[in-house]
Amino acid sequence: MPATILTTDDLREFKMELIEEMKTIISKVQPKKETTKFLKSAEVMELLQISPGTLQNLRINGTLPFIKLGGVILYNKEEILKACKEHKY
Repeated sequence: MPATILTTDDLREFKMELIEEMKTIISKVQPKKETTKFLKSAEVMELLQISPGTLQNLRINGTLPFIKLGGVILYNKEEILKACKEHKY
């Protein structure tokens, strides 16, 4: 079996072909629908630029719907955005 010598130009050409092939494959993949995104309290406070006390008040008065899983409070991102539009946060 004869030996083949690869040059840096050969490797560069191979790399470019590989990149183009990967781009083609990635472009064919359809983006998945975003599933329901839940945010933790810290993320909601950052998003709305509010304090922990204000967030608690919004939970208590029912402005922001939430669920509690094992001691962790989670907020549906879509519902947060909807509440922001309704209440102009």
